Amino acid sequence: KWAVSQKMFSRNHDTILFYNKDHAQSQFNTLLQPRAESTLKRFGNRQIISAVESETGKRFPSQTSDDESAGVKMSDVWQLPILAPVSKERLGYPTQKPEALLERIIKASSNEGDWVLDPFCGCGTTVAVAEKLNRKWIGIDITTLAITLIKSRLEKKFPERNLKIKIDGLPKDLAGAGKLAEKNRFEFEYWALGFVNAMPAQNKTQENMRGADKGIDGTVTFYKKLHNGEEIGKAIVQVKSGGIKRNDIATLKGDIERERADAGIFITLEEPTRPMIEEAIFAGNYSADYSKEEFPKIQILTIAELLGGKHPNLPAGWYTPNHKQA
Repeated sequence: KWAVSQKMFSRNHDTILFYNKDHAQSQFNTLLQPRAESTLKRFGNRQIISAVESETGKRFPSQTSDDESAGVKMSDVWQLPILAPVSKERLGYPTQKPEALLERIIKASSNEGDWVLDPFCGCGTTVAVAEKLNRKWIGIDITTLAITLIKSRLEKKFPERNLKIKIDGLPKDLAGAGKLAEKNRFEFEYWALGFVNAMPAQNKTQENMRGADKGIDGTVTFYKKLHNGEEIGKAIVQVKSGGIKRNDIATLKGDIERERADAGIFITLEEPTRPMIEEAIFAGNYSADYSKEEFPKIQILTIAELLGGKHPNLPAGWYTPNHKQA
């Protein structure tokens, strides 16, 4: 098939490579697919008894039994819809695969209770499907952003399972947080944003820590109005690993006004000074239309507090993942 605007063939398929360490001991489950329309029209969904030949060579037509057919063996060409830009599965990863694809692979190569490993798990499609299919799983990724996204994805997708997700490699105390900040401030920010379920700022890289967001590190959304139509509110987040001062809060206040946000969250590795706290209090409060409760316009949260389980004081819905729903 030719592409419309390119002098080349269209990229319409991928090839899946299948390997195992010991073919004799590997698990393989035959997958079935529905019958073709022509077969259903002729035989319905009853099992087909293959045509036979008599001793004289006369061929008798295929017959059917009264038993229902489970389908036919799946071919080596899997026709799956692409992951559209507006798909509910879409999480922003350019290499993200459809869940339907991973479901076929996991079903074919494992049984319930088996282990599934994805050493480059990205946004977590493999582990999400493994959890759905009642497999044990291990996911590995080099970035804290991926780990935070996967954890949020699983908790939202399987709330009834009350998952106990064990994470290795991320800070568990203040000393570990300080080491991460010294080693890689970019990863420290992503890790800190995960505590408040913030969407990281776009176009930000390790080489350009300010990015196109003018110093804003993340965004948290919540329900601002529920009466006479739903309206989503926004809090911008700034993360600091050191050298904090009163002017940081004044700058955040200006960012809130510029971005037309409802609130701001200032996350700091160090303890805030009294002038910083006073500046945050002076910023005032705001409210949602469905509650009489007032919320601080600017709130300061330390890493120590977040590690201890403290959450930001925000209107309802702030913990609804602002990453696209998995």
